[in-house]
Amino acid sequence: MKTILETSNLSKTYDGSKVLDVDEFSVEEGETLVFLGPSGAGKSVLLRILNLLEPPSSGNVRLGGEEILGLQGREKVKLARRMAMLFQEPLLFTGSVSRNVAYGLKVRGFPPSEIEKRVADALRAVRLVGFGERHVSTLSGGEAQRVALARAMVVEPEVMFLDEPFANLDRLNRDALQVEVREILKRKGMTAVFVTHDQQEAARLGDRILVLDEGRIVQRGIPSEIFHEPATESVARFVGMDNIYGGVVTSAAGGLARVLIEGKEIEVVGERTEGETITIGLRPEDITLVPAAEAGSRASSRNALVGSVSRIDAQGPTAYVTVDCPFPVRALITSRSLEELGINVGSEVGIRFKATAVHVI
Repeated sequence: MKTILETSNLSKTYDGSKVLDVDEFSVEEGETLVFLGPSGAGKSVLLRILNLLEPPSSGNVRLGGEEILGLQGREKVKLARRMAMLFQEPLLFTGSVSRNVAYGLKVRGFPPSEIEKRVADALRAVRLVGFGERHVSTLSGGEAQRVALARAMVVEPEVMFLDEPFANLDRLNRDALQVEVREILKRKGMTAVFVTHDQQEAARLGDRILVLDEGRIVQRGIPSEIFHEPATESVARFVGMDNIYGGVVTSAAGGLARVLIEGKEIEVVGERTEGETITIGLRPEDITLVPAAEAGSRASSRNALVGSVSRIDAQGPTAYVTVDCPFPVRALITSRSLEELGINVGSEVGIRFKATAVHVI
């Protein structure tokens, strides 16, 4: 597979404080690479360096094998036009939708007939057929971001950079655009670098994810590896593995270990050593709540505990339920299940989870 973008030893320092320190990474042709991390992790700084909006303090960036840092004047403009960027805010020009989408083509010297065809194709791709003559001031937030997407996409860049472009949209528009952008990128075989703090967004859009924390890459992998096999406790907490505990292996045989946590033993899959101290994580959605009387009944889940509900956090159609057994276990269930099970703060409930659901960090 052809490498489109690659970096080495990138760093950025502001007022003596290093905010970015990335050893190396590359982006392959047709790939969507996502940088995932909390606010302040250095994601936007990295993207601005890649898009030539600001220089790094040190390091190299190559586009199609060509060194891109340090270029000036026409050479820098020429190279910048091989890339495109989509920001959080649409940043549209005054005037019509078509004028906005056509801008990049005009400055690149495309003939009017080609511009007209490409603009029509781009508006069709982002589901804005018939919007060409609309004034941008009449657009909703979601429509404006679609126009910005069409404007970036219409020039067919070698790589597209997306800086949390859906962060300011409502959930309905955000979900729809995430799916549509993924489909457009794949259909057109476009290469993209996307930064976000939203785990769901990263999972939907990324072929690979690089987790950035305090300016450094702390884990790399495909979405399933990042979300189910976090490499560190900080990554585990960031990607939603809310249940993290320290324990001691009391026995291990046949690829199965028993781990003691605050007086309770649970089973974990994996080759461990008796007496070993380990840290384990468990995602809330991998936990099943059942009536307390059914917790010990025969089931496929190897782990069953009983405890008291100490907290319920409603999330619309779902709810997080914290059960003390005795260590707190946070489970994610539907609001309907919450009602059908009659769960309230103070209720005694059973929890079940498979040994395979437990991840050793």
